[in-house]
Amino acid sequence: MMTKEEALKGVKLFVLDMDGTVYIGDQPIEGAFDFIREVEADPDRDFIFFTNNASRVPAVYVEKLHKLGLDVGEDKIVTAGDVCAEFLQSTYPGARIYLNGTPLLEENWRDRGINLVEEDPDVAVQSFDTTMTYHKMDRICHYVRGGVPFIATHMDINCPAEYGYMPDSGAMCALITASTGVKPRYLGKPFKETVEMITKITGCPAEAMAFVGDRIYTDVATGVNNGARGFLVLTGEADMQTVAESSVEPTCIYDSLDEMRKYL
Repeated sequence: MMTKEEALKGVKLFVLDMDGTVYIGDQPIEGAFDFIREVEADPDRDFIFFTNNASRVPAVYVEKLHKLGLDVGEDKIVTAGDVCAEFLQSTYPGARIYLNGTPLLEENWRDRGINLVEEDPDVAVQSFDTTMTYHKMDRICHYVRGGVPFIATHMDINCPAEYGYMPDSGAMCALITASTGVKPRYLGKPFKETVEMITKITGCPAEAMAFVGDRIYTDVATGVNNGARGFLVLTGEADMQTVAESSVEPTCIYDSLDEMRKYL
């Protein structure tokens, strides 16, 4: 593992997680915005937010960050829903897509020209669906069991909440897999499609990126498994016990974005 100072050398783009890294619920994490403002002021560095939380769209995060005291444009925010939409359009152009997702995600995908259907889909997608019903779960299991390709926007099992955690896409997929015997093709972090999309958007090569977040199996793994760096912050899901039990070794571990700022 690199030292805290050495790890930051050569980083041109910080790809920042949001939940558990910049804020938890409606509370900013102390010093996180100071880190972002310091990166903004550096002509040789930049940042972009990437969240696996595909239940929301970039405009919602812009509004949330504004309320918390940070103003950014939609171009600074990418979600696993964006990666999945691009993957579907390039891999299954014109396909009929069944989506278990929030109304916000459905509207976003329709605006992109994705053909969402309730019956006879070519592809079935599970996302972090806070409007999940038994009927929706039954439908996707029926389609997956029948052989329709099974895609998931992201693999996160839990989503941080002010009261602890709430079941995320990975937990919902585990139920589908238990019923059908089929595992999904996961997108979002930690998979290469995420790194490829960020390079496409920013022009930054993987070796000059650092993925920063509170989860080893998504945030850190995206970096270390795909030619970038993976920095763990201890403000959310992971702790040092998680590090000891993980097969993924972070490039570096910081207490928080605020601590990282001191080494910039």
